[in-house]
Formats: sequence, structure tokens, C-alpha cells
Amino acid sequence: MSKNISTFIACDCEYEDAQTVLFGAPFDGTTSFRPGTRFASSAMRSESFGIETYSPYQDKDLEDICVFDSGDLELPFGSPERALEMIEERAAEILADGKRPCMIGGEHLVTLGAVRAAAKKYPDLHIIHFDAHADLRDDYLGEQLSHACVLHRCWDILGDGRIYQFGIRSGERAEFRFAAEHTYMNKFNFDGIDKAVRKIGQQPVYFTLDLDVIDPSEFPGTGTPEAGGVSFKELMGAIKEVAKLNIVGFDVNELSPVYDQTGRSTALACKLLREILLYFNK
Repeated sequence: MSKNISTFIACDCEYEDAQTVLFGAPFDGTTSFRPGTRFASSAMRSESFGIETYSPYQDKDLEDICVFDSGDLELPFGSPERALEMIEERAAEILADGKRPCMIGGEHLVTLGAVRAAAKKYPDLHIIHFDAHADLRDDYLGEQLSHACVLHRCWDILGDGRIYQFGIRSGERAEFRFAAEHTYMNKFNFDGIDKAVRKIGQQPVYFTLDLDVIDPSEFPGTGTPEAGGVSFKELMGAIKEVAKLNIVGFDVNELSPVYDQTGRSTALACKLLREILLYFNK
């Protein structure tokens, strides 16, 4: 892969040397409320230079690890299936080279493309999912490829007992009943994350983070804000637990920078991605 001209801060090492490869999936073609997540990856790259490469939380520095930023995919806004195929192709290429894909969305549907690729390489794949929304509808307004259905589509691939959901505080009654039978769901917070980590052990894990898990008082820049969310500090603690797992791919989704003109949501997302990259690159 050729180098991207604009990179997330310090994610500019050579592809051959990288353990993690970052790419953007600027797609929001099925967003059900307020679109704008297609601008997240470019905004995060630009604004990342407002933070330091050093993390005082971990006493680690992005300059000490090797991450390659391969840039944004050029995704067709009118075709969710083709967009997912392109995401799967990029993630599969990264995985085939023995590296870990890190995707910046985009709406949450983009996760499905990366999970398709990861599940083909790792048939025993598990998912850790942080979100305000269950995303377990079988369809949304008749469409099965929707950000409201993404975890149901992932379940279609993985089956029962391999999806762990935390922070969920919104969804249809049917979604919560589906979760009670088919996924592990902890509502409202991260209670039980340590038990989930112990249960999963060293099986391969895809980690997907919908940023609206954070309370909108701290993170208003998202398309579907939900009151009653977690704090940045609580989220950091949960990610620290997840980092104990065998993470084979991960993503950060649903920043919509146009809904926060202060820029604090984008700044938070940048800082969070820095911490995730450092936690997952041991």
C-alpha cells in the first residue's frame, strides 16, 4: 500500500513494518437520523495534530509503536453492499499480511465489512461491542443492511454466545428480547466487562466502538445522541480491560463532527483513538 499524504498523528511508518493499519470508511448512507459521519476520518486526521503523541495515562508514545495510515476508501454512497465489499476487501488484505485493521467510520454499518473479513480468517471470532444502541434489528424500514441492524448481521455470521454488548440503553423491545437469547448484553454501563474478558480468554476478538456510548454532555457530535451514557473516564477503564484480549481488528464509529462546532467531540475521539492504539499495540 502507498503512503497516505494526510495521516492520523504519528501513524506514518512503513506498511511492511506496521503491526496495525488504519483506514477510513467514510460512509453514512443508511443513517436513520442525522447524517455526517462520513466526515469523521478526515476531521480526526486534521484535528489529531492538536493532541500529543504521548499518553500520560499509559506512559507510552505513538512514536514508539508502528501504525500505517492507508487513507480513506472511496465508498459509493448509494450502495451499502458495494461499500461493505470494499471494506471487506481492504480489511482482508490487511489481515492476510498478518496485520491488524483499525477502521475509522462512518456509520456503524461499516463494521460488518470488517467483521466479514475477520470471521473468514478467524472462524472462532468473538465481538466486543460498546454502544448506546443495541443495533440488533433484523431490518430497519425493510432494509437489512442498516446501521440499526449491524450487530444482527454480525450475529448471522457468528451465531450465539460470541457477541458481548456493553453500555446499551436504546432499542426496540424486540432487540432486548433477542439479546437475552442470543448475545451477552450489559445495559447502561460496563459492569461485567472483566468477567467477559476472562470468559473469552485468548480467542480472537473484533472490538467495535460506537462513540455514542459516551454521554452527549461530553460527546454531542454524533448522529443519534442518547442521554444517560458513560463518561470518558469509564470508557477508558473498559478499554483497558478489553486490551487484555487477543484483538485482531477494531474500529471507532459514529463521530459526526458537524454537530459539534466547538470541536470537543472530535478532540475526544482523537484522544480516544490514540489511547486505543497504544493499549492494543503492546
